[in-house]
Amino acid sequence: MKLKSILAVGVAIIMFCSSCNTPKEVTYFQDVRTTQAEMAITTPVEITLRPKDKLSIIVNSQDNRLTNLFNLPIISQQVGTESSYNQNRGLSGYTVDNNGDIDFPVLGKIHIAGMTREQVADYIKKQLIERDLVKDPVVTVEFMNLGVSVMGEVVKPGRYNINKDNITILDALSMAGDLTIYGERKNVMVLRTEGDKQKAYTVDLTSAENFYGSPVYYLQQDDVVYVTPNDTKIRQSTVNGNNVRSTSFWISLSSLLTSIAILIFN
Repeated sequence: MKLKSILAVGVAIIMFCSSCNTPKEVTYFQDVRTTQAEMAITTPVEITLRPKDKLSIIVNSQDNRLTNLFNLPIISQQVGTESSYNQNRGLSGYTVDNNGDIDFPVLGKIHIAGMTREQVADYIKKQLIERDLVKDPVVTVEFMNLGVSVMGEVVKPGRYNINKDNITILDALSMAGDLTIYGERKNVMVLRTEGDKQKAYTVDLTSAENFYGSPVYYLQQDDVVYVTPNDTKIRQSTVNGNNVRSTSFWISLSSLLTSIAILIFN
């Protein structure tokens, strides 16, 4: 009877140890207190244009005949066909070349690499007025092919369009349906191309101080957000899920011990 009790306790301990391996830190911003009135956020970083970026530029004024000279034609769409312009209402766009330039009607080559949307609009508007081409232009600049990729343990991994100047990690994760229960909140990686180098940043979503102060809190075009799988997911990714780190291993072991105990005492 004493040996049977020892085996029972051993089985209980094994089951407890296996359950302790389950990650419990799934809550965001654990260091935030309800008594806090505010929290510092890193300085907003606007998206600046790079070669291969595409954008639409529309010039409007009271004289439509005049402004039509500066607007690219609208591309007709056929019902049921896919097009990269669908989200931009069929507008043809300008692609920044390898030198950072676009060829704008009448104005010619314009160097816009490194500019923000607002700076491009202000520059074109200024040029139109100074050259006495349009007296009262309204210039609208919109992104067309800019986006970020979200991969790993999220509900809907994929590439998502950037439709505003200040897009955050929270925006990207929200578009991807948030992290799954298997996503490692303390180890969200952001891959970013800076010049001719690829840099990796790690963000801890459980710490508001770390998260809001991160240099990648605001994303740039072509950033890749990768959510690392937690230990539970890693254990499940083995061929049969039955290794020394898996719950099934410990369940199998406890079943074996139970069977031995039954044989001994029967």
